[in-house]
Amino acid sequence: MNVRPKKNLGQHFLTDHNIAKKIVSSLSDGKNNILEIGPGTGILTKYLLQKPHVNLYLIEIDKESVDYLVSYFPQQSDKIIHSDFLTFNLKYLFSDHFTLIGNFPYNISSQILFKVLDYREWVDEVVGMFQKEVAERITSKPGSKKYGILSVLLQAYYDIELLFTVSEHVFSPPPRVKSAVIRLKRNKTGHLDCNEVLFFKLVKAGFNQRRKTLRNALKDFSLDKSQFPDGLLSKRAEQLDVGDFIRIAKTIG
Repeated sequence: MNVRPKKNLGQHFLTDHNIAKKIVSSLSDGKNNILEIGPGTGILTKYLLQKPHVNLYLIEIDKESVDYLVSYFPQQSDKIIHSDFLTFNLKYLFSDHFTLIGNFPYNISSQILFKVLDYREWVDEVVGMFQKEVAERITSKPGSKKYGILSVLLQAYYDIELLFTVSEHVFSPPPRVKSAVIRLKRNKTGHLDCNEVLFFKLVKAGFNQRRKTLRNALKDFSLDKSQFPDGLLSKRAEQLDVGDFIRIAKTIG
């Protein structure tokens, strides 16, 4: 039974088993509650099922892939979910913390990460294949042109590592871009020391007009310059770290 990669779903099936093993081995020890996103033809699934005591669910939007997975992994048939990860309520699956893994479709990778942020109290680790440019953006630091909204928001709650890069030639069909695998581990910050809703709004507003100084980019928040005597508001969003954004949110919140 063959599965056709579908362009509209951003499917590029990994074909190299050594890389699949390397991705699965990047999971931290003791991660038993695992959700694989977009398993496709199950190249990661095969090695995930070899983990002891694994409680593995698969979520796949492509019906053809679902049928393939049910056929090849019949023992998982009641844990293969035919649904869209972006709209699925993940709380239905696990009663405790869980880990996400996958060769993520590049056309929705940023949306996947925003959903991770929505479930940050439950998702304690993510190991995923991303377009290399996205992986570099997520792991970038202040001062970099790649540093952006997801960089700040994810780094507020997760320790992030770019683990290794992957050639386009190990996929079918080959993507037009390089890929990279990253790992996000939940840090010790349960909640930020500020109004978190305000923090998210400030980060997004700052980077939505990233060429402007914060004084102008955040003008809708009625910032009082006298509350920031060190010239913080004269900087641009890309020059601020997580702590700087927390400080602004605490000051005005």
